[in-house]
Amino acid sequence: MNSDLRSDCYSRLADIIFELEAALREHALWETLPPPPEALMSQQPFCFDTLRFTQWLQFVFIERVKVILESGGTLPARSGIVPIAEENFKGVAYDARRIIRALTQFDVLIEEKLQHK
Repeated sequence: MNSDLRSDCYSRLADIIFELEAALREHALWETLPPPPEALMSQQPFCFDTLRFTQWLQFVFIERVKVILESGGTLPARSGIVPIAEENFKGVAYDARRIIRALTQFDVLIEEKLQHK
């Protein structure tokens, strides 16, 4: 990926993460205190055995993406987070479309990155 494309990709990724955080805050899903360190060490996908999905988004997903952005690190090779999110948000008492839209943008960005390799 050339440097212009990489820069554009990272800029879009920062916007997506900003939008995701705003969406979580909008529904009072953003937590002020992190979970215990052992909850973050789960070996299960999305830490389903120790965290709620929104906690995983905040304390694992968003944090990892921020590290990638700050360090100029490598983006994931693939992403398929939307089906997990859609399943997780079924039947919730709030409108999760904004959260799912941000995650959809993330998945699309990763797929576009693969096409430009």
